[in-house]
Amino acid sequence: MTIVEEFSIEALPRAAALGTGPRETLPASTRIYIAHVPGTPIEDMVTVARHLRAQGFPVMPHVPARLIDTRSRLEAWLGRYREAGVEEALVIAGDVPVPAGAYCSAIELLETGLFDRLGFTRLHVAGHPEGNRDIDPTGGTRVADEAVLWKDRFAKDGTDCAMALVTQFAFDPVPIVAWANRLQDLGATLPIHVGVAGPTKLPTLIRFALRCGVGPSLSVLKKRARDLTRLMRPYAPDDLVAALDDFKQTHPESNIERIHLFPFGGFAASARWAAQARRPGEIEHSR
Repeated sequence: MTIVEEFSIEALPRAAALGTGPRETLPASTRIYIAHVPGTPIEDMVTVARHLRAQGFPVMPHVPARLIDTRSRLEAWLGRYREAGVEEALVIAGDVPVPAGAYCSAIELLETGLFDRLGFTRLHVAGHPEGNRDIDPTGGTRVADEAVLWKDRFAKDGTDCAMALVTQFAFDPVPIVAWANRLQDLGATLPIHVGVAGPTKLPTLIRFALRCGVGPSLSVLKKRARDLTRLMRPYAPDDLVAALDDFKQTHPESNIERIHLFPFGGFAASARWAAQARRPGEIEHSR
């Protein structure tokens, strides 16, 4: 089985709500994450989640700690998701500089015990192979790694939910593999779902990468952009995914399990790319 075989995909509420689009373009078992953009009413999130569940998809809405002001609000949100048939959640801090209330981190949400009490069966948490300046302001990955190890212990001893790490997108397999190996050496066993940017125009992708604080692997894109003939061609993650798949096939003991697509060039384009890449031998190097 390739690393693309059981991919998941991110969607904004508006894109995910469009008619039967996901049902027509994705395998029925595809997990769809619903991004909770600041300012999006919980009613809109729940409506989209219910719509996707009705189409048969596993749905994983973001639950961002910094958008939630009280425990009662968290319980209300989770309860509404459960009423919509949702059993999974991506638990994150959230990209908001000033928290709305009591919660600043995913760890604080997990410590409430509400996900188990309300019947969630799967929780995913964030990983940062190239570090994250919001977590480690002076650089490096020490604090981020400590957070992952806490979540790994929580997965073993603190919850009945299945858990996994889903990473920020990157463009170079080397730091991703090094990070996964380091965590495994530290005793972490959480499966890793590697964030991958779907096909899009290269200038668009560079803008997203700069906005999201992508680390050293951004140089892969910048190098490509210097070649004007390649700058005009759409980016596709073929080289990255092929390298990760090769690593996984030769290191089956690795925690790296599958990929998670960020469809910056559009939901349909990423779905088409994944459909092709899922067929053996269909991932073509884009060099």
